[in-house]
Amino acid sequence: MQPLLNTLFVTTQGAYLKKDHERIAIELPEGQHKELPLLHLDSLVLFGRVMLTPALLRWCGENGRQVTFLDRHGRFYGRLVGPKSGNVLLRLDQYRLAGQPDQAVHLARNIVAGKIHNCRNSLLRSRRDSNSDQDRERLQQTADHLAASLQALPAKSDLDQVRGAEGDAARAYFGALSNMIVADREHFTFEARVRRPPTDPVNSLLSFLYAILLHDCVAAAEGVGLDPQVGYLHAPRPGRPSLALDLMEELRPVLADRLALTLINRQQVQPDDFQRREGGAVTITDKARKTILQAYQRRKKQEVQHETLRRSVQLGLVPHLQARLLARTIRRDMEQYPPFIHR
Repeated sequence: MQPLLNTLFVTTQGAYLKKDHERIAIELPEGQHKELPLLHLDSLVLFGRVMLTPALLRWCGENGRQVTFLDRHGRFYGRLVGPKSGNVLLRLDQYRLAGQPDQAVHLARNIVAGKIHNCRNSLLRSRRDSNSDQDRERLQQTADHLAASLQALPAKSDLDQVRGAEGDAARAYFGALSNMIVADREHFTFEARVRRPPTDPVNSLLSFLYAILLHDCVAAAEGVGLDPQVGYLHAPRPGRPSLALDLMEELRPVLADRLALTLINRQQVQPDDFQRREGGAVTITDKARKTILQAYQRRKKQEVQHETLRRSVQLGLVPHLQARLLARTIRRDMEQYPPFIHR
């Protein structure tokens, strides 16, 4: 199995990156200097005003190391990738399946099933850990609602019905998210998912983690030769990585939502780590972003059981493993796509 290489997140404004033989050299405005081996680098994610040399850009392109450009608050605005890899026949099969909604619905339905399973398991975990009878009751009710959604899912025969089931489950799940928050509820309130822009600290934290997870899912899709723009659950739109969003759905509760709750409940993020901007948008401070990114990298290194493969794997490898399973399904080497279920 491939090793879990490192994603280098650079958040310091004015940082300067260059290639120095077989290492990447990082010069910071304060005069600090750091170096990392290029061999261990999987990808670069740059926030805001971060510069890098043409020689480093060329090395990344030639060696399949993706470079993603985000603004200071985590909003995507560009990506560098090298030459397309993978079998062109796989991508032709991917496009062909996207043009057959009656066949694509089976794949989309399994993706949604994986997401609902993982959302429900997260609710039940919080219920077990809760000391509040009111919270436990609300979490159990929502878990029961998602169980009913799972039971009804096989009867959804077209993509619109599957998307409707996913939307209903997501509303129920986010409706109970506040009951999974146990620390400082006065400041970390959550009423509904608000994305553009996030208007409270919890939504801001979720949006930031989703942006990072999406980067990993785009890299996973491209790594097996799939086109991240052409998906099944998410309809293709200009500029939207629909297939990466498909891959991301079953991983949101595991790699992003659970981490957000941990950061809040263990008070690793504080109310003053968030700033309200003119217009109502809530953003994360530079210091807090570093804390969150370090926690995300640690989370990716945790071992979990992959039920399909029947082995223990690092969480950071799961997007890549699921992309391979998705590719095998598209090639018809597998009858059904097996989503990742986290217990």
